[in-house]
Parts: sequence; C-alpha cells; structure tokens
Amino acid sequence: MKVEEGSNEVVLFVTLPLEYPSASPPIYQLSAPWLKGPERQDMCGQLEEVYLENVGEPVLFQWIEKLRCILQKKCEQLNDESSNLAASSSLCEVRSAESEDCHMEIPLITHGDIITDRKSVFQGHVAAVVTVDQVRLVLSQLYENKKIANATHNIYAYRIYKGDTKTFLQDCEDDGETHAGGRLLHLLQILDIKDAVVVVSRWYGGILLGPDRFRHINNAARQVLEYAGHVKQAEGASAGSRQIKKKR
Repeated sequence: MKVEEGSNEVVLFVTLPLEYPSASPPIYQLSAPWLKGPERQDMCGQLEEVYLENVGEPVLFQWIEKLRCILQKKCEQLNDESSNLAASSSLCEVRSAESEDCHMEIPLITHGDIITDRKSVFQGHVAAVVTVDQVRLVLSQLYENKKIANATHNIYAYRIYKGDTKTFLQDCEDDGETHAGGRLLHLLQILDIKDAVVVVSRWYGGILLGPDRFRHINNAARQVLEYAGHVKQAEGASAGSRQIKKKR
C-alpha cells in the first residue's frame, strides 16, 4: 500500500496472520528512504498505538489514515521551515558548507556481492572515511543510484579514529530495520574497524525472514569489509597498535 502527501511517500508492506484481527496484529514494514530513523520509529509507534486502541478490530484503513495525517503534518512543518529561513549569517554558513562539500573528494566506494534469501536481497558497500562530512558524501553518492535509493532499508554504521583524543567517533542508522544499525556498529567494534563507513542495502522480497535478516546484514557487511581490506588491517591492528598510534 502506498500513501502519498505532497512530495513525501510511504510504502506499507503488510502481512495478515491467520489470527488477524481477533488475536494478532498485522505484520508490517515501512519503506520511506527520505525518513530519518527517529521519525520512522515515531511513525511505527503511532501505528502500534492505533492497534492497541482497537485490539480485535481491523486497523488497516485506520493505519492508512494515520500515515496520511503524519505526512500532512510533515509537509506543513517543511513549509513552515522554508518560510522561516535563518538570517543572512546563517545562510552564509550554509553556502560555505555546500562549497566545501563541492570541493571535497568523494571517497572510493566498494560494493559487495549480492546475498539472496526468499526473494529478499542484501548488498554491502564500504568506503574509507576520516570525517563525518565524508560519511555524508558517501551516503549521498550511494543514494544517487536509484536502485540503492529505492531499497527498503539502507542500514549503515561508521567508526572514525580520532588520534588527538585516542577515541572513536561512531554512529549508526537502522533506516527502519529496528536494531540493525546497532548490530552493524557492534560488528565494526568487534572487528576493530577504523576509519570506515559500511552500508547494507536490503530490498524486501515480501517474505518475512525473522532473525535470519540480521545474519544476512552482518554477512554482507563482513564480506565487503574483507573484500576492501578493512578486516585484514583490523586483525593486525592489535600487534601493530603502537606503530599506528605513532603514525597518527
């Protein structure tokens, strides 16, 4: 089911259990690449509240209307934000940041092999990065590929080593696949990956995979990390850690 409002679109994939609606809720997934993680979680929470308020009754029509209301509010917020632009100093900062991005070289992106299970497809992508700006450039470059941009989920995580403080700058994004981003970041931590961002694209095939989806996400990530040479470097990191720190 597709719900549209203005330039925003949400695709709702629904599977109805045999016990629906009397004893079980619909099983669903949301596809909205433009939606940020916290906003997606809030949207899912509102759908679940609708079900809890109507246990034992059909809720698909109410879900569609709820999504339409959420998208309408989102459009109104975007319009308000565009009509209340910051003062000239803020605009200069934005233009400056855009100029820096234009002159910043996009890191080389390595793409992994395809993993397929019950019509769901997984593929990993990795790039070497040393700043968060480079992470953003890598994501933007990937989203220029329509196939990747239209993936049901683009889960990512990155770790950047800060030599001056001897700490890591790291973050992750589920993109609607709950807990997947955290698991991906945990994999990077276990492998002691440094200065890299890894993205795993998943195209949902209409059949729920259960916990197997996390295994495929991790395998796709590990595969492309090994192919690009990041895992080999990480395995030797403990033996040569002192030399690495001196170089940094």
